[in-house]
Amino acid sequence: MEAKWIAVTAVAPLAWGATYVVTRQLLPADAPLWGAAIRALPAGMLLLLLARQLPRGAWWWRSAVLGSVNIGAFFLLVYVAAQALPSSVAASIMALAPLALSGFAWWLLAQRPTVHTLVGAVGGITGVVLLVGGARGELAVSGVLASASALGLSAFGSVLATRWADDTPVLATTAWQLVAGGALLTLAAIAVEGRPPAVGPAAAAGYVFTSVVATALAFVCWFAGLRRIRAGAVGVIGLLNPVTGVVLGSVLTQERLAPLQLAGVALTLAAIAVVTRAPSHPGARARRGPVPVSVSPAVASARPAGRAVRRSGRHARLTRRPRAARSAPSGPRP
Repeated sequence: MEAKWIAVTAVAPLAWGATYVVTRQLLPADAPLWGAAIRALPAGMLLLLLARQLPRGAWWWRSAVLGSVNIGAFFLLVYVAAQALPSSVAASIMALAPLALSGFAWWLLAQRPTVHTLVGAVGGITGVVLLVGGARGELAVSGVLASASALGLSAFGSVLATRWADDTPVLATTAWQLVAGGALLTLAAIAVEGRPPAVGPAAAAGYVFTSVVATALAFVCWFAGLRRIRAGAVGVIGLLNPVTGVVLGSVLTQERLAPLQLAGVALTLAAIAVVTRAPSHPGARARRGPVPVSVSPAVASARPAGRAVRRSGRHARLTRRPRAARSAPSGPRP
């Protein structure tokens, strides 16, 4: 795989992993819906100003669907899961993302999971389970259902965004999703939590980080990676999310990781290395059919005089010129 796009994709889970610490340390705990809305809507507006492009045609309803799935519903379900489940259990369920992304990519994009992806997914999931402490804790059915639903919706929405990808810049499509999802979250916050919370300097800094870095920048990098790397591989790279969260939390609290947790970090990083060293797939556009044939002037001039290149649709085809259109011989007949 191309190292540049691996690095770009990795920005998203690294930023999302840091969000755990920022949210816990800086943001108010009694207004999670407003926190999600303030995170999503300003990020979408910022990207919209940078993209300077409004949706056209089918992108109006596509943006509403993707924003509702990838942003609105996902943030709400993650909040429910976080309230009902221990963080170790929630993280272990969300670690199944590589398999979920591979499954939806096989269904929607005809991307069969490779051996490297499956090995990396299994290794990464095992590493995350070791990292978060073996997923110990009380299992509330509502929390498990919410976490599993969030996982499924996120994987489905990410792959669906790749399936619908066209020549529209990823900056614009990401902006439209965030605006749609942020609007949905704002309505939910007003209905459930009422007025927005008071924001001090520390909370303002936290909201700036979560909105600009962990949402605007992170989602652009995530969707850009999905356009150029197999969905299953992107899911394995996404396991940097819990690794970053646990490691940063340990550094800030000055707590040492247990040997099993260190083994989990090493196993997860090894799984990511296995996947990212695999041959890259030709890109999301390859599934739409063969690439049009272009004929250079040099090649065209070397063709027999009685043949010419005529285009039909997206493909070039070799056909005979009409007899009347053929040029007459310049010299006498033999």
